Order: sequence, then C-alpha cells, then structure tokens
Amino acid sequence: MTRPARLPTGHRWVVVDVETSGLRSSTHRVLSVAALALREDGSVERELVTLLNPGCDPGPVHIHNLTPQRLAGAPRFEEVAKDLLELLDGRTLVAHNASFDYGFLDAEVRRAGMTMPTRQRLCTLALSRRLEIDVPNHKLSTLAAHWKVRQNRAHDAYDDALVLTEVFAHSASLAESLRLPLPVVGCADRRAVYPDRVPRVESPWRNPGRLDPGAGLVQGMKLVISGSTDVPRLALAARLTAAGLDVMNSVSRQTSVVVCNDPHSSSVKVRRAVADGIPVLTERQLGEMLLHVTPGEPKGAAAPSEVQWPRPATTVPSTKPWHGRRVLIVGGSHADSVLMRSRIVQLGAKPSVNLSAGVTDVLVLDGGELDPRMDRVSARQLPLLTAPDVNSALEPAAPPARGALREPIRPPSQWVAPLLARGEVIDLPPQTTSLTVNASWRAHTEDDAFDVDVVALLLGEDGRVGCDEDFLFYNSPTSSDGTVGLSCDGSSEQGVRIELAALHSDYQCVSVSAAIGGDRTFGELGPISVTVDAPDHTIASFVLDAGTTERTMHFAEIYRRAGQWRLRAVGQGYEYDLATLATEYGVTVDD
Repeated sequence: MTRPARLPTGHRWVVVDVETSGLRSSTHRVLSVAALALREDGSVERELVTLLNPGCDPGPVHIHNLTPQRLAGAPRFEEVAKDLLELLDGRTLVAHNASFDYGFLDAEVRRAGMTMPTRQRLCTLALSRRLEIDVPNHKLSTLAAHWKVRQNRAHDAYDDALVLTEVFAHSASLAESLRLPLPVVGCADRRAVYPDRVPRVESPWRNPGRLDPGAGLVQGMKLVISGSTDVPRLALAARLTAAGLDVMNSVSRQTSVVVCNDPHSSSVKVRRAVADGIPVLTERQLGEMLLHVTPGEPKGAAAPSEVQWPRPATTVPSTKPWHGRRVLIVGGSHADSVLMRSRIVQLGAKPSVNLSAGVTDVLVLDGGELDPRMDRVSARQLPLLTAPDVNSALEPAAPPARGALREPIRPPSQWVAPLLARGEVIDLPPQTTSLTVNASWRAHTEDDAFDVDVVALLLGEDGRVGCDEDFLFYNSPTSSDGTVGLSCDGSSEQGVRIELAALHSDYQCVSVSAAIGGDRTFGELGPISVTVDAPDHTIASFVLDAGTTERTMHFAEIYRRAGQWRLRAVGQGYEYDLATLATEYGVTVDD
C-alpha cells in the first residue's frame, strides 16, 4: 500500500515509542526509546534511537528481549535527555497509547531535573477507535496488518516507531477524507501523575477492625504510614506485609491503625485518623507490637455475603436483521434521535457517533440534509435511510427497508459485538482476565472540544470505596497495585483498563463514570458509544444517549457475583459535578 503524500498540516510531528521495565512510571524505567521527527511528506528528518541502562531489573525480558547484559553498556537516560528534548521541542508527540509513552518520558525527564517541552500529543490508539476501521482489535500489529505495513520486530522501539509512522500516515489520511478532527490533546491539561505509593499486596486475612492497643495487632489489620520513618518506607511496608498486615496508602473507615512518628503532625492522614477515632502509633510502638501478632481469620474460612448488584443477566441475541451494520443519524430533535437509536439497536445495528470508516448507512431525519457531513456521505455513496425505513423493518414479516434493497457500499462489519440495551446485564466470558471499558463521543475540533473526564471507582461489598485511592481520575490515574488504570486519552475517546485476574478481592465492583467540566451537559455532548474490549476482541458494546441536563453519568459496572464477573450497561446521569459523584461513593474531597 502506498503511503499518503503528506501528513496533516498545523503540527510538526514526532513519532515516539518506548520499552519499559514495567507499567508504572513512578517505579519502573525506560529501557529503550525511539523518536522520529517527521517531515511534511512523512519521511524521517531526524531521529534518536538508543537503549538505556536503567540501573534496575529490566522486568519482562520475554516481551522486550532487553536483558541486563544488552543494557549494561547503554547510556543512562540523563546522558541522552538533552538531545531527546531538543528533538521533541516544538513538535506534537505521536504514540500508540500516548499517555503511557508520554508519562514514562515525563517521569524520566523529571528525574533528570528537566522539563518536557512537548505541549500536545496524539494517540494512534484513540485515532484508530475514532475511525472505526474493520479490525478485531486496535493493537499496533493488527493495524499494521490492516494497512499492509511490514512489522519485523514487535516490541522493538525502533521498529515499532517505523511501523507507527506508516500507520499514522494512513490513519490521518483517512481521517482527513472523512473530515474527522484528529484526537490531539494538551499534555499540560492531561498530565498523568503517578505518585510514589506503597505497592498493594493481597492479604490472605480478613480485616478484624480497629486496633485495640491492649489486645495488640491481628493479621489482616489495615495499616497506613504517614510522614517520615526511621526504616525506609518501602522496607517498613514489606516488613508489615510479611507479618500478615495489610498496608494501605490512605486512611478510610476500614483503617485499623495509622503509624506516624510526629505526635504533632497535621498531615491529612493523621487528621482523618483523629477525627474518626483511629489509633495513631509511633514506629517504635508498632515495632514492639510486631513481636506478638495474633493469627488472623483466613478469607476463605467463611463464605462471603453475596453482593446484590444488578438484576440477573439476560441473554443477548446473536443475530438480528441489521447485525453488523453501523448507522449514523443526522438531523432531528434530541428526542427523535434517541428514539431512532433505540430502534436501530433493536434491529441489531450499531449507532455511530461519527462519520467513520465503519459507517454503512446514514439515517436522515428532519433537517439532516443540511448536516455539513452530507457531502462526505454523498462522496462515499452511503445508502440513505429514513425513519419509515427503520420503523417498517421492525414490523413482523416486513419487507427489506429501502436502504437495504441493495448491498451496502461497505459490507457490514464481521467484528461487531453484541449490543446491549441500557440496564442490560451479561456474564463476561469465563476466560476473560483483562479488559478495557472504552467510551467515545462525537469528535469536535480542538477549539470546540468538550472537557470530559472518564473516571473509575473501585467499590467494596457495601458499594463504597475503601479509601480515597480507590477513586481514579485524571490526576490519580492508576490504582495502588496497578490493576486498574485510565487509558486511551483522545479528545473524544477515553477508557479504563481492568486486570480482572489480579484485582484485589476487596473490590467487588469497578464503576466507570464520566463528568463534563464547565457548564456543558451530556445532552449537548450527544450519544456516547461504550465498548468493553478484551485484548483481542470486543465483548459487548452499547450506546448511551438519554442525557439531557446531566453533568455526570455512570457508564458501566464490572462486578463480581457468585464467583462470576458481570457487565452492566448503566447510563444513569446526574446534574451534580464530579466532586459530588465521588463523595456519594465515600471519597473525601478536599476543598
């Protein structure tokens, strides 16, 4: 396939790929980096490609093949930082899952005492989702195969950057032909902050509750460390974990004891402990108690109470008349559009929020002929439907709708997943170990983009967070153990990654929600497409479009019930803001 002649104007592009020792930029390091500064024709103007000696364990060698021996003679990051920053300066960073690559580079640059010059970035994962090209997943290798780009060495930073350059060129060209804005976001607006935390370790013991100083420590108690410690914090946490205690990073109603050496501390953790009547011990007092820790009750000793989450699962039909078709609605009132989208879903077609490459039909409601996208619809020779076409297709033994009398210009997708109605519940496939909940809405230009933040709440048996760290948002994007995190940060695409197999047993539900900043509402935003994706395929999808004056909305819940993971399409909105949403689930929001 021939590469497009020019890249989109208005930006100076630099394609970046990094290989790392793990997933958390606060504790893991960059092992190799490739940065390719591109000319307008897509050719490489300058490049920086190097291995890096991280001074630590390189992590998953079986993935990146970067052994300690290979990295031993490589430069340290600070030795190449100046050249790298000069190459990045004034350019828009392009990467596949750009928040990950940018977050790691930003962390390394900060360690070197410098500042990232990159002001904007573009995620090709978000761009691929926006285009809705007909692929089973949006991995780089899958996109390379789709665009017929040769990939020689997956997880090699230089080869991945070269492949991504071609994928980006093709994707951007297709977006231009559809007049879809590119998903460029500001780096300062969406800074991924990964504070240093004590790693969460699964405790095999039930929490016995608050510490009774006269009775001593019991295995399973939840401890929080505040302030400086005599023993290095991570070493102290490891000692406590080895004793059977559950070390947390923030104070909650479940906290058993707080450890702080300063009796006059005014830290948030100590203030909350005092206010809630939670005992506060010094490190020395704790050390004495560690000599006699009472055995705890194993979590498996008693059957946990079943959480009464949503109604029992329903069966999703596998075949419907319009299965595999994607329908874009133009024109009409809000109420008319909502009604037609629900009927399209009944027919098995997926409503599209953008004029994407995957659209097979266009439903024109009142005034839709004036939609500025109609010239692109005509250029792509897409079949036009009317409301009577949709209504007649729902009638028993109905003749084919007018728009379906001939084969669509673009055949129905072979990768369309089951479509859920609002409130519907399904069991996740038993083999599902990880997934992402991805939300997207109509793409707007950079100067008219909505300020939407997708968030996640990790909930316990009582439907509330155990501590403030269980609320994941743009400034705290990962859980303490890294099993849940925000991902895919396009201007109209955001998601939440969940490692189900490793999720702490304290968490019974991951609730995915969103909030709109400023005075805008979900009614103005329009329909939201939500897909629940396993690594290789989409498990289910649904469209939420009942919003009117709401500023926050629950999208989906992934929850446990009788040992089975389930998915619920929620679509419940509220007129209050993000802070109030968090407070409703037990998060303490500072003024």
